[in-house]
Order: sequence, then structure tokens, then C-alpha cells
Amino acid sequence: MFDNIAPKYDFLNRLLSLGMDRLWRRRLVRRLDKSLRLRTGDNGNTTAAILDVACGTGDLTIALARKGWSLTGVDISRGMVEIACRKCVAKGVEASFEIASADSLPFADGAFSAVTISFGVRNFDRRAECMNEIFRVTAPSGELMILEFAVPRCRIWRVIYMFYFKYILPWIGGIVSGNRSAYRYLPESVMRFPAYEEFCAELSNAGYTDVSYESLMCGVALLYKAHKP
Repeated sequence: MFDNIAPKYDFLNRLLSLGMDRLWRRRLVRRLDKSLRLRTGDNGNTTAAILDVACGTGDLTIALARKGWSLTGVDISRGMVEIACRKCVAKGVEASFEIASADSLPFADGAFSAVTISFGVRNFDRRAECMNEIFRVTAPSGELMILEFAVPRCRIWRVIYMFYFKYILPWIGGIVSGNRSAYRYLPESVMRFPAYEEFCAELSNAGYTDVSYESLMCGVALLYKAHKP
């Protein structure tokens, strides 16, 4: 499915989120960049390695690499990764990419100072195994930051949002991408995902501490933050 929609993926992300996806990623980049620089004493040492899981077409990978950090992106979709590689070349950004599943990452224990996931965690088939594997490759004192969609808790906003999400978004996405099922899958996957405190509990069960979330656009998206002790 993701190979099929890869050519129109970036365009539809901008269109269907009204450009908000860029702002949400920028929020994550600012938070993580500040945290890592505080850890290194803000001395220009940007050698810390970051793993971007379910990197898709590489938007977050590229944004973090532009800050000077060492970036590796992984995704199961070859079509998405190929586009990410082309975007890095076009933008003059250095990052490496692997085609791999989140439940079997080809990296050593504690290899990364931080791990990020941008709108991909709800697609994991075996989420508990994936989070355990991500915990394994996170270095001690390392960080995890995850952007993911959610269903707003405000009743009025939720009604407006769900009408758009369940009816307008799949219709536009299906027309533009030629794959209606992929854009029907999007709202279905969001509604099934255990957001807010429930997902925070899953991160705690994987071993992370100081787990919290930040609401974006009144709960349309959430930025989860956690640390590995």
C-alpha cells in the first residue's frame, strides 16, 4: 500500500493536513535538537546518532539531518525509501537509509542517542515487539519522540474533525492517489490506535521513563516524549 501511494504521499500530506504536518515536525525537531544540545553542552558537538523509524519519504529525517546530527532512516516500504534518498540528494542533505521492519532493526544495542517516529507507530503490526526493539537500540539516557494522530477530546472539535477525517479526507486522497483504500485506512488506523495515556502506558511497559505527551492542534496530533534510563 505504501509503495503504491509513495509518489503522491508528500503532496497529499501537505494538502490534507493544510500544511500542519510541517509545523508538527518542526515542533519535534526543535524539542529534540534543544534536548540533545543541552546534553552535549551546546558546544557544537552534533555527533549524536538519531534513528528515524518508519521514516517514509524522509521529511523528518532530512529536517533533523539539517541540524547537523547523524541520521539513519528505516522503513519497510522500498518506494518510500527511494523517494527519501532522492530528496536527500536534491536538498544536499546527508543521511543513510535502510529497508527494515521496526520489530527487527539491524543495529547494535544502544546504537542511537535518540529515536523518532513520525506518524508511523500506529501502522506497526506487532507494536509491543516493535517498541521493545526500539528500546533496545536506544542508548542509556537516550530519548524517544513520536508524532502520531489522535482523536480530539473536545466534543465540538471532535465532531468537526471526524467528519473531515472520515469523509472528506478519504475522498480527496482517493482521487489524487488513485488508491481509495489507503486513505480509508488512515482514519480507521487512527481510531484504533491507543492514544493519550493508554499509549504512554505502552511506552512505560517497554521500559521508557518520564513518558509524557503534548497536544497539537487541540488533539489532532500528539507529540509523545520518553527517556531510556
